[in-house]
Order: sequence, then C-alpha cells, then structure tokens
Amino acid sequence: MANLRFQVVEEAFKKKPLEVAAPTERPSEYFGKYVFTRSKMYKYLQRDVYEKLINAIDNGAPLDRSIADDVARGMQQWAEENGVTHYTHWFQPLTEGTAEKHDAFIEHDGKGGMIEEFSGKLLVQQEPDASSFPNGGIRATFEARGYSAWDPTSPVFIIDDTLCIPTIFISYTGEALDYKAPLKRALRAVGEAAASVARYFDPNVKKVVSNLGWEQEYFLVDEGLYSARPDLMLTGRTLMGHDSAKNQQMDDHYFGTIPDRVQAFMKDLEVQALELAIPCKTRHNEVAPNQFELAPIYEETNLAVDHNMLLMSLMKKVARKHGFRVLLHEKPFDGINGSGKHNNWSLSTDTGVLLHAPGKTPEQNLRFVVFVVETLMGVWRHNGLLKASIMSATNAHRLGANEAPPAIISSFLGKQVSELLDHIEKADKEDLFAMAGKQTVELDIPEIPELLIDNTDRNRTSPFAFTGNRFEFRAPGSEGNCASAMIALNTAVAEALTRFKQRVDSLIANGQDQTSAIIDVLREDIKTCKPIHFDGNGYSDEWVEEATRRGLDVEKSCPLIFDRYLDTETIEMFESMGVMNRKELKARNEVKWETYTKKIQIEARVLGDLTMNHIIPVATHYQSRLAKNVKSMLDIFPQDEALKLCSRNMDIIREIAERVQTIETMVEELVEARKVANKIGTEREKAIAYHDTVAPKMEEIRYHIDKLELTVADELWTLPKYRELLFIR
Repeated sequence: MANLRFQVVEEAFKKKPLEVAAPTERPSEYFGKYVFTRSKMYKYLQRDVYEKLINAIDNGAPLDRSIADDVARGMQQWAEENGVTHYTHWFQPLTEGTAEKHDAFIEHDGKGGMIEEFSGKLLVQQEPDASSFPNGGIRATFEARGYSAWDPTSPVFIIDDTLCIPTIFISYTGEALDYKAPLKRALRAVGEAAASVARYFDPNVKKVVSNLGWEQEYFLVDEGLYSARPDLMLTGRTLMGHDSAKNQQMDDHYFGTIPDRVQAFMKDLEVQALELAIPCKTRHNEVAPNQFELAPIYEETNLAVDHNMLLMSLMKKVARKHGFRVLLHEKPFDGINGSGKHNNWSLSTDTGVLLHAPGKTPEQNLRFVVFVVETLMGVWRHNGLLKASIMSATNAHRLGANEAPPAIISSFLGKQVSELLDHIEKADKEDLFAMAGKQTVELDIPEIPELLIDNTDRNRTSPFAFTGNRFEFRAPGSEGNCASAMIALNTAVAEALTRFKQRVDSLIANGQDQTSAIIDVLREDIKTCKPIHFDGNGYSDEWVEEATRRGLDVEKSCPLIFDRYLDTETIEMFESMGVMNRKELKARNEVKWETYTKKIQIEARVLGDLTMNHIIPVATHYQSRLAKNVKSMLDIFPQDEALKLCSRNMDIIREIAERVQTIETMVEELVEARKVANKIGTEREKAIAYHDTVAPKMEEIRYHIDKLELTVADELWTLPKYRELLFIR
C-alpha cells in the first residue's frame, strides 16, 4: 500500500503539460462560437420573430408563445449545422449544481421512419421529475410533476452534441424549485425599485440592471493523488492531514509564475469558455499553494450566474483532460487559505453606473450617495439573511478563519465616502456633495507615469466592501451558486429603495421640494444604517463584541444561521417584493438543513472508514515493527542497557497505543452520536445535533490522526500528504 502512494507521487512529478492546439483566430473571432447570440438570431430567425424575441429579452415584454415554433426551427437549423443531435433543458435545482435530461431531435414520420424535429412546445417547456430533486416537502414522492420553462434572456448554447436551453424549474403547483426563478424575480424587483428612484435625478432613465462580476477561486491537485485520497473523492476536502512544513507562509505563490501544467489547463479552459461567451478576463495564482483564480468581465446578473455555473462544470471536464482534479470546496486543506467566490455587485441604468462617483454635478453625487446609503440600509436590515444566503456546511470552514471575511456582515466604505456620509448627516443642506476626483501620486522615478489613486482603499476583512463603483460581497463560497447571495442582496436593496421612495414621495406630497425631501430621508437612513458601517479589522475579537452591541447577527452555527430565512421581516420582504412566498422559504430551509446534515453525515462515515481501514492498521503495523526492534535489542544487550537504548522507540510505542485507543473510542462515540442525531424527527433539530455533537468529534479525531502522521514512518503512510498534494505540478 505504501508503494502505491510513492508510485502516484512519482507519476505526478513526471507529468508534462498537455499540448493543446491554440485557435488561429483572435479571441474576439471565436467568442460565442457555440452560443445562439443575437447575430445568429438575426441570421436564423425571421425579422418580425427576431424583433419580438429581442423585445422580450431587453424590455421584459411578455414572450409571444406563437413565435416559439419559428424560434425553435431557427435554433435547430443552427444547432444541426454544428453537429448537434440532442437538446436539453438546463436548470439549477437546489443542489448547488446543474441538471439536464437529453432528448434527441427525432420523431416518428408516420411512415415507419423518423424525422429530425424540434418544436416550440419542446423549446418552451419540459417535465422533469419534481419529486426527485430537493424540494423541501413541496412535492411528495408520488407527486412527480414539475416544469422547466425556457428563459429567453439567457442564450442557448452547445455542449458537445447537445443544445442546452437555460430554464427555470417550478413545481406543478407553481413554487420555485431552483435558483433562477427567484433570482429573476429579485432582479425585476430591484430593477423597478431602482429605476423609480433614479428618475428623481434623470427622468429619461428607462431601466436599471443589476450587474455581477464573480471571482472564482479553486484548487488543482494531480488526479492520481486525488484518487489515492478517499476523503477528497467523497467529500471534496481532506478530513485528515498534517500541514506541510512549507505552505503559504513565504507569500511566494500569490501572483507568482503560473506552473506550466496549470498554464496549459488555463489556456484550454479559457478558449472553451470564450467559445461559450463566458468573458474570461483574469487568471492568476492565489495565496495558497496550488490555488488559483479566474474572473470574467462583469455581466448582467442572471447571465453571470448562468456563466459561473457553466464554467464550474467546464473546469471539472477540462481539468481531467490535463490530469488534474478541480477542488471547489471552500476549505479542502486545513491550515491554508480556503476558496471564495467574491461577488462584485453594482447597478447601472441605460445612462450610466449608479454607484459611480464622483459625478460631474451635485445631482449626480446626490444620486450616488442615495444608492450607496440605500444599499447599506438593505444590508443593515437583513445582515443575518445575507449571511444565511452564503452559509453552508462547506463555507462554514472558511468564514472567520483569518483568511476570509468574518461570519458577521458589515460594510467597509473607505475614508472619503465615510467622511462624506458624516458630513451629509451633520452639515447644512447647501454644498453637501462636492467629491474629489482621483488623486495622483508622483513617484520619484522619471520613467514611471503618475498613479491615479482610487477614492477608497480595500479592506480584506470586510464581507461587503465598497470598492469604487461597486460593492464586493466577499463572503460567498467557491462551491456555491452565486444566485443565492444575489437573490437576498437584490431583494434587500429593492425593499430599501421602495421604502425610500415611499417616504420621499410622502414628503413631496406634503409640500416639500424634491431635493430637500431626498436629503431629509437620506439623513435619517445614514443614521439608521450606521451599525453596518465598519472600516476596522473584522478579524479582531473586539469586533465581535462591538458587532453584538450594534445588534448585528454574530451567530456562528450554520443550522441556526438558516433561521434568518424564516424571520418575520425576511418573509415580509420576500413576499412584498414578489420574490418568494412563505411556503417556498420554508421548503428551502428544509433543503438547507437536510443538505447540511447529509454533508456532515457523509464526512463522519468517511472519516470512520479511513480511520479503521487505513490509519489504525498503519499505526499498529509501525508499532509492531518498533516492538520487534525493542525485543531484538533485549536479546542482544543487557536489559538495563537495552531499555536505555530503546527508550525513544518505547515512548513512540506508548504514544501510538494511547492515540489508537483514543481514536477507537472517539470513533465509537462518533458513530453513536450519529445514531442519536439520525433519530431526531425534524430536519432543523437534526442539523443542529450534527453541528453540536457530530462535527466536534470529527475535529478531535483528526487531531490525533494528524499527530500519528508525524509519528509513523513515512514509508508506511498510505495517504498522500499535504506536501505532496499541494506541491506537485
């Protein structure tokens, strides 16, 4: 068994970068090659059909179902020209992944043969089994019917021989069973609320769009080493493993030269992503060894979410081609940085970015402040919900670990914006909104041009930081669906903007002029949302105490954090904004609690199996070898001298015996804790039991296993170690 580990390590060392033929065209020429883009719509659709479809996409006009057959014919013609034989409705159930069922373009021709056919009916909807996906009790096992319905705002695309049609997924009784349906409702709500407020400053504003730019962090490990770690294969993270003597403490990996094998993978991934119209922009080494990041140009939020889900699937496929496995778990390795998925969020109109400052006029600066403050109002009022939206059994390992945002939602604004808000709150109404542009820094190096300094610094400890023309929500995890955070954030901001407008309109109706009314309400909100504003060190113990005094949510238990979805103010917000109803929220929480329990349950079972089948046999084998050595020494030397010479080996024998006994006892306790938790009737209480009684025992077992790893002879240890997993290229 030990030789197998050395063999896979040796093979990993020998691997060379895979030669991949690069496209001869420039990226702009193959961008969107396998996407039914507007130019392709224009080519394959009749003019009136094209105009109706574009009107539905751009302006939210009801889609005329009568054009579905014409659209389907155009899609089929384009798809078949690209070798497509099947189609699927591509949707995002509550599994954090995507789902698809492939059907062929064939029907009976009535003459004993077949024809290739794809009708508008097949384009518009399909019927997946709604009881076979997580639904939180909305669908019983015998109540199978559910519907996937075409989302025309997200273009169809081709993967291999299949036409993929982005869709929503709802139950037979109309409740959302996915992420896309409530996300689209949330985006509609924030768009309408933001446009109403934006028209105070520019009556010509037609619509407001929510934008998202995600940053996807991930780890790569050699496929052979991955296969030799059952915990990585089954849980996505290492349940045991002592840290390497060298990990990230030298800060030499961040932005370092990308290893050749990784570079080849990245090039291949980028080409395929660009062909699917995913606008990949940035790639680099991240802080931890074997950790990397990919980030696109920002897009409309619904499309950005689709592209992120598609990219995560594509990454896994391309990585295997290059002899890697992608790890998207938020904390696959203990003791080094985990992976997040920073969500850069903003609002823009058809006339500009609402969060951009400084403006050219006082009115533009006033608009900027209004949208910043009302965003803060939404985050303040629902800070616990925002934390719940990004919380999971996997992301809980990362948050608050002094390398990711703390598990307390607060917002960093930077010195200039902070001072501006303080000034508005306290000063006279005249001359309130003068904001400096970017300052310059002159370097005493003639060859280097002057630097433009942004109006805000960055705060890596802030979960929700203002970074110049957007807010960066840094708490989402690398494995999760961005839609969860975007549903909560956009709905919270929509509610805040709606309330803002209602109060301003009330003052105007009572005879106050518009600008004065806006400033009065703005001042109230600046005072109200102050608790969410924090520019200090989010990792400090003092901040936890201060956040508690401010009334912010400081809960750390994942199952209890999910309770925020069922708070009265949360339900009222989602229902008033038309995003989700009480039944949908309750069902989603059932799914969240059940998913949490299952993940910890699987980890506990894997840990128990590895402990009994790998760790203890290896440790006792080494112990037996040492015992033979002691016995041989006693046969050769006088007893007193032999015992003195063998004292170290005897200490190791004793340590192994004690740790093995402790581990065996703890594994028995772990199994018993699971049995007790499994008998609990409600999903919430079961999840709490797994959090409070099962997960802590796993950490205790790991501590002793990691100590054994340092004790047992390296040649006997069967599982690849951190120094091998993290430093093999």
